[in-house]
Amino acid sequence: MTLEQLHTLFLKHPTVCTDTRKITKGCIFFALKGPKFNGNTFADEAIKNGAEYVVIDEEKYKKSDKHLLFSDVLETLQKLSTFHRNHSSAKVISLTGSNGKTTTKELINVVLSKKYRTIATQGNLNNHIGVPLTLLSIKPDTEIAIVEMGANHQREIAFLSSIAQPDFGYITNFGKAHLEGFGGVEGVIKGKSELYDYLILNNKYVFLNADDSIQKRKLELYTKKIGFSIEDHQYYIIKFLGANPFVIIEFENEKVETQLIGKYNFSNCCAAILMGKYFNVSIEDIKNAIESYRPQNNRSQIIDKKDLRIILDAYNANPSSMKVALENFEIVDAPKKYLFLGDMFELGKDAEKEHQAIVDYIKELGFTDVYLIGENFSKTQTLFKKFNSFEDLKKNINTTSLDRGNVLIKGSRGMALERILEFL
Repeated sequence: MTLEQLHTLFLKHPTVCTDTRKITKGCIFFALKGPKFNGNTFADEAIKNGAEYVVIDEEKYKKSDKHLLFSDVLETLQKLSTFHRNHSSAKVISLTGSNGKTTTKELINVVLSKKYRTIATQGNLNNHIGVPLTLLSIKPDTEIAIVEMGANHQREIAFLSSIAQPDFGYITNFGKAHLEGFGGVEGVIKGKSELYDYLILNNKYVFLNADDSIQKRKLELYTKKIGFSIEDHQYYIIKFLGANPFVIIEFENEKVETQLIGKYNFSNCCAAILMGKYFNVSIEDIKNAIESYRPQNNRSQIIDKKDLRIILDAYNANPSSMKVALENFEIVDAPKKYLFLGDMFELGKDAEKEHQAIVDYIKELGFTDVYLIGENFSKTQTLFKKFNSFEDLKKNINTTSLDRGNVLIKGSRGMALERILEFL
């Protein structure tokens, strides 16, 4: 069977599944392999559960015409998604960056969906499987597809760009994320900039934060760029009015009061505003979209519990995002402030240095009620309270000592610090 023939079947059965526990009637099941499983062994189960076809790559599992044999299931999924992307007339916007990708993607989506039929990456399905699944969710009437791309090593963004083939691209920022895989900060910049490399090579449009010195330098000689700035009138002007705790913005004499905390969300909003302007969404619709957006899934969520206002930012953490979260929390008005910070992962040889730097910064900012959780934070030199694990925290903390005030909870996904809500 050819890729084109598979795509014809997909158009008749436009739902893809990679997990037999989530089979929907009439879908196409792709029998992916992992370190501890072989999807081919679930092919018959998928058919029994309602899948119309299964894509396999081992001949011994081919039992009927519903079993479609290809040389490599993952490669077939990726190639099919690119074929489908090119079959569609939808414009594709890809974005990557160290911090803020998912929030920015959601903001872009709420703005552009005011005028266009859009699809966007679900959750953070932004890897070599998630990007193809997003592209395959493009419908016949989709006008714009917003595709988030994540990476933790070199050449990954280049590969995802070759799959998504974006018409437009945006990089949120370059920070200290996945240092172990990228090989340091310069490696992060090089790896994330692979999106720029693709766009420039293919003469596509780039959206940029013109106040980010790295972005500005990288795109200095490139002409197909659309940028925002707080003061450089070569670009679209968007003003930052404050964040105590919610970000307030002004553009074209319109004041926008968001439900996003922290100055670090200013540029995320700006990217969505800029794209709304470029795609001719009305000022009123852009304002309404930004103001109505509420973060979810442990990303800068505001939760009020008794006398505590909790900022739950426990989806992920790295030295860059941790620092800006602390800076924002420091300026927030509150009778008392409490920090619950969990380990930052994937820092490799820099882990000890970066955790100590955060602890030193906490002291510099003047915080006193600090709870550090995880093996890396436990190794730091500090008088702050330290706990080897979440279980250790839960067993030893006296939550009755937390009076009226604000709480910041932040850590890497593997720490799952949202569990702290159970006993606050």
